[in-house]
This record gives sequence, structure tokens and C-alpha cells, in this order.
Amino acid sequence: MAEDTKDRFGRELHKATCADCGQECEVPFKPSGDRPVYCRDCFQKHRKPRRSF
Repeated sequence: MAEDTKDRFGRELHKATCADCGQECEVPFKPSGDRPVYCRDCFQKHRKPRRSF
């Protein structure tokens, strides 16, 4: 079995494939397959803009 990788906060990372670009990425949750997973770059494109006050 491969070693688990962890992020800088100690969370276990899971390999996934980005639903937009197809690039392999690592995410801090286990993908269930019922929702798309995005790499860091594509996630920023899909993120709702923050409201400024």
C-alpha cells in the first residue's frame, strides 16, 4: 500500500482527477464520486466571488 500523504495541516490527502482539466490532484477529503472534484486552479474558476462590504 502507498504511503499516505498529508498537507501542511496534517490532513490526509487523497488522489483525484480534476473534472475540468483532467489533471491528477490531491484533495483533503475522500471523493465520493457524486460531485465533481477540481484541482486548485480550476476550483478558483468555479468559486463564487467573495462579496466585499
